[in-house]
Amino acid sequence: MPRCCACAGEAPPDRLRDHLVAMGATVPPDGSALALLDGEPGHATGPFTAEGRAAVGEVTLHNAAELRAALAAAGAPAPPGCADGELLLRCWARLGAAGLRAANGMFALLVVEGGDLVVIRDHAGARTAFYARADGCWAAATSLRALRRWPALATGLNLAAVRSFLTFAYLPGDETLLTGVHEALPGRVLRLAADGSTTDESYWEPEERLTPPSGRAADDPEPHVLGLRALLDEAVACRLPEAEPVGVLLSGGIDSSLVTAIAAKRHAHPVHTYSISFGAELPNELGYSGLVAAHCHTRHRVLTVPGRTVAERLAETVALLDAPVGDPLTVPNLMLAEAAADEGLRVVLNGEGGDPVFGGPKNLPMLVFEMHRAADPADPAIVPDPVGPLGDGDARAEAYLRSYRKCYTDLPRLLTPEAAEALAEAPHPRRLVAPYLRPGRMNALLNQLLHCNLRTKGAHHILTKVERLTASRQLQGRAPLFDHRVIDHAFATPPRLKLSGAVEKWVLKEAVRDLLPDTVVDRPKSGMRVPVQRWLEGPLRDLSAELLLGREARARGLFRAATVREWTRRRGTLLPRHGSKVWLLLTLELWLRAHDLPPT
Repeated sequence: MPRCCACAGEAPPDRLRDHLVAMGATVPPDGSALALLDGEPGHATGPFTAEGRAAVGEVTLHNAAELRAALAAAGAPAPPGCADGELLLRCWARLGAAGLRAANGMFALLVVEGGDLVVIRDHAGARTAFYARADGCWAAATSLRALRRWPALATGLNLAAVRSFLTFAYLPGDETLLTGVHEALPGRVLRLAADGSTTDESYWEPEERLTPPSGRAADDPEPHVLGLRALLDEAVACRLPEAEPVGVLLSGGIDSSLVTAIAAKRHAHPVHTYSISFGAELPNELGYSGLVAAHCHTRHRVLTVPGRTVAERLAETVALLDAPVGDPLTVPNLMLAEAAADEGLRVVLNGEGGDPVFGGPKNLPMLVFEMHRAADPADPAIVPDPVGPLGDGDARAEAYLRSYRKCYTDLPRLLTPEAAEALAEAPHPRRLVAPYLRPGRMNALLNQLLHCNLRTKGAHHILTKVERLTASRQLQGRAPLFDHRVIDHAFATPPRLKLSGAVEKWVLKEAVRDLLPDTVVDRPKSGMRVPVQRWLEGPLRDLSAELLLGREARARGLFRAATVREWTRRRGTLLPRHGSKVWLLLTLELWLRAHDLPPT
C-alpha cells in the first residue's frame, strides 16, 4: 500500500492536481486534489468522501465497532463496510473533537474542505504528516520526500533543525530538515486556510488528574494497579489481528514481556516473538527474552546482527525515514520487520512506551539535577537560568538538553564559524522542551518529564521510526503502551506509584506480576548494549571517514573538519559516548544524501 498527499487553496483545480503529479502522485480521474503516492510504502487509502468533505489518509482503527455505534447514536450511521479512513472522516465531520478523542488507532488524515486543507494526526503520533505552502496553495503528505520533490517549493537545508538533531538525536516539534516544511503535531487538528493562515486545535492532550478514586484513600495503590491491568489487557487485545498469527518484538525487558504475555493469553492464534543478538561475547538480554518466550509458549526466533550487515544496510535504512534518528537500532529494527514479514505476519506488536509513560531510568539525570538545585540554588556549579533570543530558556530546559548527552555541549567546537553565525538569531532548542517542564498542565516534576518525553521522543522518534520501518515491509507495527487510554491512566496515577523509591515503573510491574516470572518483573532495566563503537572502528570505519571528511561533507560547511577528524580517530579528550556522536553525524550525512540535499 502507498502513502498519500493532498493540495488545496485558491488556485484552479487543474493547477492543484499538477502540483500533486509533480510530487509523484497518481491523481484520480474524479478531479479531486487528493492522491496516493504509489512509489512509497505506507498504509494509505482513498480518496473518499463524506459529509461534503473529501479525504485521503493512512488510518488504522482499533475500535471501529464503537465508532460505528457512536455515529448511529448521533443519527448518522456509517455505510456498511466503509474503510477506516472514511469512518474517521465521518466521526470528525459529525462528532467533531469528541469523535477524534473516541478513536483508538493510528492515523494521519488529510481532508479537503472547500479551499482549506485539514491535517489530523492521532493521539500519540504513531503516524504523521508534513505540510508546506507554495504557489498560493497548501500541500500536505504522509511522505516528506513528496514535498521535497515539489518544484514549486524552493526548499533547502534547515540549519536550525540540524542543531536540534545534534541535540536530541531526532527532531522534536514541528521542525523538519527542509526549510518551509513542517510536521503536524499529534493530538491536533491543523487547518491550513486558503488565505494562507493556520489554526491548530488540540483534541487530546494528557492531563494530570491526581484525585483518588471515590471511596479510596489517597495512598491506596490497588485501584491504580487493577485499573491499569484492565487497560493493558484491552490495549493489547484490540491490536491483535483477526484470525491470523501475530508477532511481538521481545527484548526481555518488562515492557515487551508484558505485551508478549497478554498477547499469548488473549490470542487464539500463534504468537511469534523476535529478539536480536550482536554476538555471544557482548552483554545482552537473551536469557530473559528466552525465559519469557518459554513461559508464554511463543514461537521464538533470535536474529544475529553482524556489524558488516549494519554497514551494508545503513544507507538503505536511513533513506526510509522522513527524518534521521541517531538510534543505532534502526538496521536491526528493519531486519526484525523483514523476519516477521518473511514468516507471513502482517502485524507486529512492541513494548515501546513504557519508559515515557510510566517513568523509566532516563529521568534520573533530571531528578538528580533538581535535587541538587533544591539543596543549594546558589551553587555556581548548577546551570544558571539562560535566556535565549526569545526569552524561552530556563534552567530545567537547559539541563534537559544536556541530559541527552549527544552533541549539544559540543556545538561550539563542532559547528563551523559560518554555521554558528547563521544560527545566532535562530530560535533555541530549549523552546522545544521548556513548555512541558513548567507547572501548568502537569505540576508534579516526574509528570512534567514524562509529558515532555511523550510529546518529543515518543511522537517524533520512537513511534515514527517503528512505523516507517515496519511499513517498508508491509507490516503494521502497533504499540499498546502508547494507547491513549493507558496514557490517561498513567497521568492519573500518583508519581510515587510510578517511581516508588528506587523501583521504576512500579505500578506497571505490579499490574502484570501474575503474568511473568518474578525475575523478569523485578530486575532493573539494563537495556540492550549496542556495539556502536565496535562498528565504527570496524566495518564502518572507512565509510564514516570517507563520508564525514570527504569533499561533499566539507562543502556543506556545517562541521569543523578538525573536530570530526578527532572524533573519528578517537583522539583528544574522548569519552566512550563519542562513538554515538560520530553515529549522529554519519546518520545525518547519509540522510541528506538520500533526500537529495546537496551542499549549497
